Amino acid sequence: MTPLPDRRPKNLSLGPLETEILNIVWELGCCTVKDVHEQILADPDRELAYTSVTTVLRRLTEKGWLSCDCLGRAFRWKPLVSRQEAQVLKAHDQLNRFLAVGNPDVVAAFADSLDTASLEQIEAIAQRIQAARRAREEQG
Repeated sequence: MTPLPDRRPKNLSLGPLETEILNIVWELGCCTVKDVHEQILADPDRELAYTSVTTVLRRLTEKGWLSCDCLGRAFRWKPLVSRQEAQVLKAHDQLNRFLAVGNPDVVAAFADSLDTASLEQIEAIAQRIQAARRAREEQG
């Protein structure tokens, strides 16, 4: 089970181009604007200005998804959060929004509408929650 990461982006909301570019940075690990731009233009049906890539990389840095280092005259970006950590953060955020409804009847109606496979997943989640609680109690 991947724990909730200590480092969290300031803003989890990403647009389609931000998501695409973040995925490229995750693939490359550490990259320049040129690296990302070339990756996007590898698709012959795709056009995107170099400056647009720069803008999106800066925006992702401001949101806390990437860090930027200057090596000589080149800026290099790298992820601050792994792809797996991002999935955990987004799932956590979505669950909190769902539970913020605060109405047990709404949550129960949702649970009642789930199919068998989903119910099995919820049971597996409940077992992991119990194991995590037991581990926490043993530590404390």
